[in-house]
Amino acid sequence: MDITITDGVALMPAPFSAGLGVWSYEDGTPGSGSYDSQPNTAYVPADQDFAGCLELTKTSATQKLRYTGDTPMLPGVYLRISARVKAMSGNLPTVRIGAWAGNGAGAVSTVPLAGPQVTLSAYGEVVEVAAIVGVGNRQGVDMPWGTAPTFGHFGLDLTGPTGGVVRIDDLRIEDVTGVFSRKLMDWVDVRDYGAKGDGITDDAAAFEAADAAAAGRAVLVSAGSYYLGSNVTFENPVRFEGGITMPAAMRLSCTRSYDLDTYTAAFGSEMEGFKRMLQALFYFTDHSALDLGGRQVQVTEPIDVAAVTGISDSFSIRRVISNGQLSLSPGSAWDDVTATATASYDPVGAPTTLTGIANASQIPVGALVTGTGVGREVYVAAVNVGAGTVTLSQPLWGSAGVQSYSFRRFKYALDFSGIARLDKFEITDLEFDCSGNGSAVMLPPSGSIFRFSGCVFTKPKDRAITSIGTGCQGMLIDETQFLSNEQAMRAQDRASVALNVNANDTKIRDSRVVRFRHFAVLNGTGHTMIGNHFFQGDDESDGVRLAGVVLTGLNIKTTITANYVDNCFIEWSNEHDPAPGFSSEYSFGGLTVTGNLFTANDVAPSFRWIVVAPKGAGHYIQGLSVSNNVFRTFAGAIDRVEMVDASVAGLDFSRLRNCVFEKNAFNGVNQQSVSPVALEFQQNTAASVWTLDPSAYLPFGAWARTVTGMVAEGAITDGSGAKRHDMPYALTQQGAGRQQVALTWPVAVAGKMLVTARIDNPN
Repeated sequence: MDITITDGVALMPAPFSAGLGVWSYEDGTPGSGSYDSQPNTAYVPADQDFAGCLELTKTSATQKLRYTGDTPMLPGVYLRISARVKAMSGNLPTVRIGAWAGNGAGAVSTVPLAGPQVTLSAYGEVVEVAAIVGVGNRQGVDMPWGTAPTFGHFGLDLTGPTGGVVRIDDLRIEDVTGVFSRKLMDWVDVRDYGAKGDGITDDAAAFEAADAAAAGRAVLVSAGSYYLGSNVTFENPVRFEGGITMPAAMRLSCTRSYDLDTYTAAFGSEMEGFKRMLQALFYFTDHSALDLGGRQVQVTEPIDVAAVTGISDSFSIRRVISNGQLSLSPGSAWDDVTATATASYDPVGAPTTLTGIANASQIPVGALVTGTGVGREVYVAAVNVGAGTVTLSQPLWGSAGVQSYSFRRFKYALDFSGIARLDKFEITDLEFDCSGNGSAVMLPPSGSIFRFSGCVFTKPKDRAITSIGTGCQGMLIDETQFLSNEQAMRAQDRASVALNVNANDTKIRDSRVVRFRHFAVLNGTGHTMIGNHFFQGDDESDGVRLAGVVLTGLNIKTTITANYVDNCFIEWSNEHDPAPGFSSEYSFGGLTVTGNLFTANDVAPSFRWIVVAPKGAGHYIQGLSVSNNVFRTFAGAIDRVEMVDASVAGLDFSRLRNCVFEKNAFNGVNQQSVSPVALEFQQNTAASVWTLDPSAYLPFGAWARTVTGMVAEGAITDGSGAKRHDMPYALTQQGAGRQQVALTWPVAVAGKMLVTARIDNPN
């Protein structure tokens, strides 16, 4: 920088050849005396050392020479005042740069007005005297003036004995701000530390050296193409004008510039920049979050997190990706990989293994498995090509023997399947804009407490969140939206699933899910679903509705509370059970469905909101509470709210325990489902046996197994009208369907009884 060029500021004083009237023997201020016609001065047009110079005889203790022109003082600008001087005769004086400082109000006398002094020691010897003046008090500045002076008058002071004669070359005033550029600028350039920027030379050492020298300033990677052959860490801020290339396994860690703009500038694209940020995230000790700063990243291909980071075994330190959007661009990179194979399945000896696969190498890890007897959301967890085996995420309920299976591998924006175990990973306030091009997230095979919060999954092609193992253990999903790519389709034609779970203890809360085939397919136990709104309707008249939540375990200790279950239902199955028939195990139990809003629009009367679908004989319910819910239909009523899907097997109604339907509200439902149910029975003609029929109220069409209360309402009378005080005894499971209750009296009587019957044994 030179203000004579950049700002057109005139700095150089007039040469002595132009006349001495602009040179003062006082301060140089207006009205001060000039050297014009002074007897102790003369202009010498020719000198062996100076082309033209001033000859001056020292006649006072401090002989001053000041240029009367105003030299401006600007913040950030440093001036060097210099002159060449030689003694000609007489006493040898001491010489220094002298100045007068001022502003619009007058002189500023509180600043240094003289530079370093030099004593002349020989006649005819040319000596240069100089001083640097500027606003800043920096090393190398002889006269730091601060901001008070706005201009100055510069020249020389001759001190010491009088009588000496000196000759002075033209005074020079130059902008030397560039001398201080390394201190003035808040950056250092990697090229100053040996970086070549030719795209071939390994500049990693130069980058590290520049960072070490920065000492709090920024590092500038100036224009060029830089190859880095090893890991590079910047402990100072860094700015990229040029770009870099690195081997995939090498990491760039910008610890003070950990943002998408920096990494995009470094690697030339947002996609590569994001991947390199993700790579660095797993190795930082001072950053736990990758914050996109509200930016969008165009994801052109699936991101294999294990391949990007180089981590394949385990990682258990909390890490976060947040605050932005991953937008999937169309392209063949998102095409599914499919395969078929013939395999043998032994549900007893190896319930999660397919064996005897000749083409195992064609089956990718993470592929969805379909075939006869295969439950929903079963995935390939591992492949052993040499042994010809595939490990499954869940057992198969009806595939014993040899058969053909299909395998379909979806492609995911973030695929964690290559990391064996990942704990405490979080994705918050991030939108996956899949636009029907690909799926969103595949979880690692194992791990715990994977968390999604405030996210939006927009139009995933196949899946939003997929678990192929136990990486979903304790998963948290809060305030997240799942928006299907199949919203315009009929419900029964949809194929996408928002999420699946294989492990335990997930918390799914306050989320909104729109028109997938299924919202959640949940295996495992200990799940809580609270405050979600999931709806799966369509525009069909008497439309088919599918399960919103599919529970695939038996004794599941799960709570579904305060949800809005809209045009879909809760299905409870054991389709991930390799021995689906009842044995010496817990059967269906541990489910609480309470405080939910169930609604349906324009559905067939056969629609149900709660469906139990056993995949083997002998099962029963041993713990189900359906209470305080509201059931409401629009545009047509349904027959009832619950059913057993007995297409494979029914329930053993003789063993039901702790199965309660109570305190629910029914609107647009032809028949309420209540157990225990309290009914009035009016016997108008005296009879010794009264037969009560509560069958319509009994959930699932179950038996009337227990009578827990009998109260006479009014007098019980015999055939002659006389009051009787006898008590009857109750016989349950009466009638062809075992859904009736018989009250047997000692004599024939008539009257009214309030009888409470239930489908289970409450103990």
